[in-house]
This record gives sequence, structure tokens and C-alpha cells, in this order.
Amino acid sequence: MINQWQLRAAFAARLSDMYGREVPAYTTLVDVSREVNEDVLRAQGADAERLGSISRVTAERHGAIRVGTPGEMQQVARIFGALGMHPVGFYDLREAAASAVPVVSTAFRPVDGEELARNPFRVFTSMLTPADPRFFDPELRSRLETFLAGRELFPPELLALADRAEAAKELPDAEAERFLQLAVRAFELSTEPVDKTWYETLEKVSAVAADIGGVRSTHINHLTPRVLDIDELYRRMTDRGIEMIDTIQGPPAWKGPDVLLRQTSFRALSEPRPLRLPDGSVISGALRVRFGEVEARGIALTREGRARYDRLLGLLDERATRDPGADRAELARALWTEHLPDTEQALAAQGLAYFTYHLAPDRPRDGSHPPTGIGDLLEQGWVRAEPLVYEDFLPRSAAGIFQSNLSDGGSRDNDRAGVAYDSDWLSGAIGREVLDPFALYEQQQNRSIARVARELALDGALG
Repeated sequence: MINQWQLRAAFAARLSDMYGREVPAYTTLVDVSREVNEDVLRAQGADAERLGSISRVTAERHGAIRVGTPGEMQQVARIFGALGMHPVGFYDLREAAASAVPVVSTAFRPVDGEELARNPFRVFTSMLTPADPRFFDPELRSRLETFLAGRELFPPELLALADRAEAAKELPDAEAERFLQLAVRAFELSTEPVDKTWYETLEKVSAVAADIGGVRSTHINHLTPRVLDIDELYRRMTDRGIEMIDTIQGPPAWKGPDVLLRQTSFRALSEPRPLRLPDGSVISGALRVRFGEVEARGIALTREGRARYDRLLGLLDERATRDPGADRAELARALWTEHLPDTEQALAAQGLAYFTYHLAPDRPRDGSHPPTGIGDLLEQGWVRAEPLVYEDFLPRSAAGIFQSNLSDGGSRDNDRAGVAYDSDWLSGAIGREVLDPFALYEQQQNRSIARVARELALDGALG
């Protein structure tokens, strides 16, 4: 029998192999990531594994796919449910980018700490929003919804196997092999001819809309390795002649702890695709839809920490607007230095980041009674804090990656009111609760604090 985490690991590995065959530059990205990680490990030793073992970091991937309807999103949820992956977080990319990105998203991932350590595969999954009149007028919306309703992304056999794996939390060897074959095939780039006129109609609204609703299949848009030094990776990829996007999205490189998520990518490639003309003939064409993203993960911030991060982004935008000739990365570093603590202990003491707490092996053993506050326990050496890695995504960074790989900004009618989507709506649409990432980190942190209280025989909860 093959259990869920083994299915998840096998699926991620096969998807990576498939994507490397289809997009050779991705293989280069993985190779350079591995080289950088090995160099960082040699230089930093155990400190390099502060946010995950090197084996986890090396195996880590996140994918991105796009679907068109709640029904398709529901089917995706069944496939990833077979792999022990749950929808976590709601991301509205419509509001996060200057260009037209008419999607809302969630990320499917493991949520248990042990499962994340075994294999932290994630898939950022976006869904088109045809009902939003800022992007789609009534006629185009009707045509688009009719087109989407007439396609089948996932064969019934795959969905049946997925349901079986989710219910039993495992599959027999033969069924597991069949599930993996069908699942990987579902995310390959289709060779079916693309209706050129229909694709171009949607492309006027958004290249993302065309990629989702202009074809009769879905596919992996990118598969992302994790690197320990994203600035060094950016330099090495550029030195190899691979065109990278202009910036690294997310927090700046600075002297303090890495927080949240930094991302960059090589630019979307022009790939040959057959195109069908109105007269039915098929010609050779090219579309730019797939790119190679890479990420560096930092410490998960609390709600208060995340609010401060968002305020800093606003201040950064203001300063960059006032001084358009300034180096944005330098402005960001100055803001981070001014407004964020530059040590893990200070982040923990101010309640800005999530940690798990553990008894320190060299804690006081002189018969003194331990304090009853986690901050005092940490300061006085009774416990040590281990940072929780940020397992999720940033809507502005995701939109920035999408936007930087588009040939133009598309069109959006900002005089119209947008349609409201939120986490509750998405939960209802896919029939599964979209989990709150903050709550997941808080649960991990609180469980560790409760364990420390028990081990120190403290009465009541730690403050």
C-alpha cells in the first residue's frame, strides 16, 4: 500500500521530471538551485538548516495551475485531497496587480507539521472570475462560461481513484501507479490545436484569462524549487544567459532574519503550439504561458507582524513615488532596518513571528522556579525558540510574478464595481473549508507552549 505522503512525494517528483522535459530551462533552474544550496550549506553549516533540513529544502517544490470554474476547482481539490493536501489561504489577485489578472486563488498543501517535514509540496491554484464585469462584458462572459462548461479537465477514472485515496489515506500499488500516471498526464501541456481567434479575444482582456479559458485543458504554469540564497541564484542564472524578470518579489535582502517569502523567475518562454484558424486549418504558432519560478522562504509572521509588513509596503510605495530615481531595494532595506527587529528573539518577544518553543538542554538547574511568561522563559534561557517556516504565499508577490511574465497589461474597466469573492465564498464553491494560515501557525505555536508548561510543571497556561 502507498500512503498519502508517499503519493504526494511521487507526484511532485514525476511532475518535476515531466516539466523538466517540457521546459529545459527549468532543469537548469533546479541545477543552479542545488548548487547554491550546497554552497550555502558548506559556508553556514547548521545555520543553513534553520528553516528546514537540506533534504527537505532540496526536495521542496510548489506548483501553480489555473482553472476556470468552481466545478473544476472542486475536482482539483479532490485530486490534491488524495495527496493529503488542503486548501489554505485566499488570495485575490484581481486587486494585487496593476495589470489585468482576473483570478482568485488558494494553495493546496499539507497542514500537519510532520507531513510538511516529509514532503511540503504545494500547488497555488487560481480560478478565473468571469462574473467580474471589470474584465468581461455580458456577451464575453456568456461565451466564456459556455466554453468552460463544455470541457473536461480530469477523467472520471482519475477522480474516482482520488476519492478512494482520500477516504482510505492510501492506495494499493497498482492503483497508486495508475493514479500517478493519470494525474501527471492531466497537467501536461496539451498538443491539441488552440482556437487562435478565441484565444486572442481573451488575450485582449488578460493573457492569464486566455491561458485559462482559451484552451480545452489545464497545465502546470510553473514548478518552483526552493533556494537558500535567492540573490546568488539570480546572479548565477543571469550569468548563464537566462533572462530573469526585473526584480525579486517580496521582502528585501537585509541584515535581519528572512521573513515570509521572496520569489523570482525566468521570463515566460515562447513555446510552439498548433493554432486553428477560422477556416479549420492548423498552423504552427507560439504562446508564452510557462515560466520558471524560484523561492526563498523565511519565518512566518503573526497577524501583527503581517500587518506591519503590509504597512511597510505602503510606505515603500510612497517613498518610491516621491523619489522615482531611487533604488527600490535600498529604500526597502532602510525601511526594514527602521521598523523591524533584526533578531529572531526580538521578533518572538514582540509577537511578530511564529515559533515553536522547546526546553533548552542547558536551562537553569539550580532549583530556581521558572517564570510563567514565555518571553521571560526565553530571555532567561529556560526555553529555545525554533522559527516556523512560512508555508504560504503573498498575493502581491504572486501577482507581480504573473504580471512580470505578461506581454502587456490587458484591460480592466475600473469604473465598474467588482464582484466580491472571499474565503467563505470559495469554501462553499469547492465544498471544503479554506483554512486560515494564521490559525494553523498559531495552533503549532500554542501546542508547543502547552507542552513546555507541562514539562516545567507550571500551573495554568503560560502567558
